[in-house]
Amino acid sequence: MPAAPPSPIPAGLGQLAGCDPACPDELPDLLARLSCLPDPRRRRGRRHPLPYVLAVAACAVLAGAKSLTAIAEWAADAPDRLLFCCGAALRDPDRPCRAPSEATVRRVLQRIDGDAFDAAIGGWLTVRAAASRAAGQDGHPPTCPVRAAVAVDGKSLRGAVRSDGRCVHLISALRDDGIVLAQREVDAKSNEITAFRPLLDPLDLTGAVVTFDALLTQTDHAKFLVEEKRAHYIAVLKGNHPNLHTLVKDLPWKEVPLLDRTRATAHGRDEIRRLKAATVPGLPFPHADQALQIVRRRRSLRTGRVSIERVHALTSLTVYQANAADLAERVRGHWAIENREHHVRDVTFGEDASQVRTAGAPRAMASLRNLAIGALRLTEWNNIAAGLRHHGRDMTRPPAALGLT
Repeated sequence: MPAAPPSPIPAGLGQLAGCDPACPDELPDLLARLSCLPDPRRRRGRRHPLPYVLAVAACAVLAGAKSLTAIAEWAADAPDRLLFCCGAALRDPDRPCRAPSEATVRRVLQRIDGDAFDAAIGGWLTVRAAASRAAGQDGHPPTCPVRAAVAVDGKSLRGAVRSDGRCVHLISALRDDGIVLAQREVDAKSNEITAFRPLLDPLDLTGAVVTFDALLTQTDHAKFLVEEKRAHYIAVLKGNHPNLHTLVKDLPWKEVPLLDRTRATAHGRDEIRRLKAATVPGLPFPHADQALQIVRRRRSLRTGRVSIERVHALTSLTVYQANAADLAERVRGHWAIENREHHVRDVTFGEDASQVRTAGAPRAMASLRNLAIGALRLTEWNNIAAGLRHHGRDMTRPPAALGLT
């Protein structure tokens, strides 16, 4: 039986073999950013450029790949023209582009500089989102002034357990449109508090409202945001600031009028949220201007059980800078980091069940998932699972969504 003919080289592709590599300015923007990352591999024996391996991995994850093996399988099935769009090196005009093997993908993702990789992804998503908003493609008029909201929260990768028994723990900054601006890994001997400033320091937060939970409610963080980043904050108060929490909790809230009330039914429960806000001079917390009380009344649609939760918070926003509805939206928006990022990565990508756990690979896979989610949201896919299925049905769609065509 005659051997199957080799896959044909696309017209004109062989002419590019032996050409000088393209300058970063000539590459698509994502490849240009990836080309600036330090290559962790030894120079001898490299078969594939680093941006190429990362771009192929990004396309595969956008097509629904959940493991390193799945990434390599997607690359093996990709036609030569798509691999070339991803930055494949052509050294021999008589041979098609080579797809990176599973071993190559694994070594790269295990050794890649996680901070630089996240910075490249966050920078690309930010520029794409700004261009989309400026063009009025995401529903916002081009001249519409928007005070951006940034939610900061942490997440443990439960499937990525280190030899010491600890899970890989990441802290992320998520914008209100679902774009992950930055991500860092929390050191095993530390916590999210020490990672807060390095996470936000490279970002332009001028005028933004940063929300975070009680663990991150620290005086240094408030000073950093207002004095250095020229941003505002909404900080939740709990028992880690007992005196301040008691002071805010004991304010005469019964005498404060109800300013906002919303009701929503989702996730098997009916929830009513009420918000009160009061300007309190001399609050013993840097730049705090208003105290907030949020009351959540939840009723389970299945059992009828009712629970009531009271949460208190502080904000640097004055009554002239944010009305009650705006404050309520910011508080609710903080949970977007759970619903629009953490929940999606767990349920749609199966992140907690992932067996990728060696070296820096768990964080790199989380970064690729953030890139896939952001790229889908920028192309108006609110249902991420449906977006992954859509891109998985046609191999040309992931490179196009990432600007690699």
